Amino acid sequence: MNLTTPALLFPAISLLLLAYTNRFLTLAQVIRQLNASVDRGAALVQCQLPGLKRRIALTQYMQGFGVLSFLLCALSMLALFLEAESIGKWMFGTSIVTLAVSLVLSLIEVLLSTEALALVVRDLERAKREAP
Repeated sequence: MNLTTPALLFPAISLLLLAYTNRFLTLAQVIRQLNASVDRGAALVQCQLPGLKRRIALTQYMQGFGVLSFLLCALSMLALFLEAESIGKWMFGTSIVTLAVSLVLSLIEVLLSTEALALVVRDLERAKREAP
């Protein structure tokens, strides 16, 4: 294995971290909007709180594993540069595993997000049926 192998993963992890940051900022905006809403005690808002808490935790862990993957990838490149091939391979392998964990957490967060949207859609449909 040479230096270019982990270098190929480097930009992909950077873009993934950018996507995670955008998801975090969107989640923060949703929470701030719910906090600023007049009807904070509404049943729909209260139903969303547990999911929002889980999404915050998942986002924290997926970003953490993503950063760890990025760091291990960089250290792998350093080890390969210093001709410590065995250490470099292990760090690169660990980087890929942590990246996979981060991606699985991201998938779980997306599933929770779509559940929250489905809850809002059901509430809109219910409100439409009840409207005169």
